Amino acid sequence: MYSKSEENYLKAIYHLEAIAKHGVSTNAIAGEMETKPSSVTDMVKKLADKGLVNYVKYKGTTLTEKGKKAALGVVRKHRIWEVFLLETLDFQWDEVHDIAEQLEHIKSQELINRLDKFLDYPDYDPHGDPIPDKNGNIKSAEKKLLAELKKGNQGQLVGVRETSPDFLQFLDKRSIAIGSKIKVLGKEFFDGSMVIQVQGEQFFISKKIAENLYIHI
Repeated sequence: MYSKSEENYLKAIYHLEAIAKHGVSTNAIAGEMETKPSSVTDMVKKLADKGLVNYVKYKGTTLTEKGKKAALGVVRKHRIWEVFLLETLDFQWDEVHDIAEQLEHIKSQELINRLDKFLDYPDYDPHGDPIPDKNGNIKSAEKKLLAELKKGNQGQLVGVRETSPDFLQFLDKRSIAIGSKIKVLGKEFFDGSMVIQVQGEQFFISKKIAENLYIHI
């Protein structure tokens, strides 16, 4: 049993480890948690004392197996709640993240397992992120960022990297959703911006947008 703050740190480190080449830096954690590096240092020491992380000076922080299991438990709860909110309570995909941030700290594992069963064991959340099973296993999906594709490439949208309401509402206005077929009609070498086709409609997107869309070819 861990505090809400500890769970938030573990989840943040888990997500940052996925993109870090080595250990996660204190500054990276501070940026993710929107707090001071000194506060991160204090929490990392606390988590290390509990055997949840390893910290090596100048190399950063990594989760131990125990820490990874705890982080995956929080991620699992968060993503299952997102599915429930969308499919059962009719929230939109740009609304579920912030609510799930609160619900993910409910301690009852039995509740989450029953919710998982009620939803027929979903593999992915509304944003295309895989849901860990009760043993912490995650289905791997072959995907690329849209920004990596070249002119003429096409594929299906399977996930979004950015889940802020503003970004998801931007996609909604252009009828871009999980499952959408996207084709790259043009790409600017200078800045990576693109002209894409979605559902027969053509429009321009910036490199930043393309870097936040996951495509399965």
